[in-house]
Amino acid sequence: MKNNPFEDYLFVPQQAPDAAPVAAPEAKSEARFPCKNCGGILAYAIGTDNLRCTHCGQYHEIDIPDVEIEEIDLPKGLEQLEKTRELGSTEALLKCPNCAAQFDMDENLHSGDCPFCGTSVVTSTGQIHEFSPQALLPFAISRDDAFEAYKKWLKGRWFAPSKLKNHARESKSLKGVYIPYWTYDSDTTTSYAGQRGDVYYVRQNVTVMENGRYVRRSRMVPKIRWTPVQGRTDRHFDDLLIGATRTLPRKITDWLEPWDLQNMVPYTEEYLSGFQSEVYQVALDEGFNHAQRVMQQVIRGDVNHAIGGDQQRIVRLHTNHSDTTFKHVLLPLWTAAFTFKNKTYRFVVNGRNGKTRGERPYSVIKIAAAGVAAAIVVGTVTYTMQTGRVSGYVVDRPIFYPMQYERRY
Repeated sequence: MKNNPFEDYLFVPQQAPDAAPVAAPEAKSEARFPCKNCGGILAYAIGTDNLRCTHCGQYHEIDIPDVEIEEIDLPKGLEQLEKTRELGSTEALLKCPNCAAQFDMDENLHSGDCPFCGTSVVTSTGQIHEFSPQALLPFAISRDDAFEAYKKWLKGRWFAPSKLKNHARESKSLKGVYIPYWTYDSDTTTSYAGQRGDVYYVRQNVTVMENGRYVRRSRMVPKIRWTPVQGRTDRHFDDLLIGATRTLPRKITDWLEPWDLQNMVPYTEEYLSGFQSEVYQVALDEGFNHAQRVMQQVIRGDVNHAIGGDQQRIVRLHTNHSDTTFKHVLLPLWTAAFTFKNKTYRFVVNGRNGKTRGERPYSVIKIAAAGVAAAIVVGTVTYTMQTGRVSGYVVDRPIFYPMQYERRY
């Protein structure tokens, strides 16, 4: 095992908080939530802190753990990850607590319904992966509200085939899924060297054509004065969110931000009842590698601001990380897919605020028609400018003069 688990990364933390090693979570048996009134199956009631019986309708309050959502020391987490990889891992065979059927759940899920009796089954991610979720955001948007948000989004799509909207309105396959994410915290200190560019103007005589003849004109020409600079800038990153799923493209999951992470609750299995929940597919180290690229973009912006001037050149950047921590969290999405002309398109709805993102086909006919219309407009304007006539009336032809520059102080 490497002495420094960060040495393969772009930036190397110089310090690490003193924290206890991250223990591998113990495997827990599958969970079922029976109604205390009739014995029926309970499912999470969206927008509340309750479970609702699917048979008698009675509500049962969720017992939310009174614990703080803690940050985990990243170097310790990476060390634990490497140990787990050396030992290898095995996937669990699930057993339904209601009908005793044994079945394999999709390897990317750790909650769903028994295929034989429909019982909601939740299994700990510790049976499959190294880290269990520490927190989650419960669903706040119902399935009907999510579908209305999707129809509104689809209505605003230009160049969508006309049949698509009717086709999509018939879809009732929306599923609620908790998607895995990593959050990363880090204190960064960056030393830099570069150049500051300040614009100044000099007067210059040029020859231009006016009214068919050449004349001499004076104008101000911009120049840039470059000055070497160096310095240091600090930035604290708090809850930098990195998607840990491969089921959806990162561009879709990133676009659904922002999330109200301040309203997260400690991980409680009851919130998953009645929904599917994915196991993370992007490992902790891979997620941190992507997080550092995101951090670097922000840091470059900080450095450009620190350099100042009208333009900036960055010659060297060196960033140190300290107090780097992480959390594993679950965030709610409504998702569905529809098939149009033998091709599948996916869309997702943020389960907290209804923000919608999806894939859609384009109508070649509508795009072509728009192109023809644009060509007609351009042709009409060009003809008008050349002939100086609009609807039989003579118009004055515009006279264009060369741009004059003024000195800036």
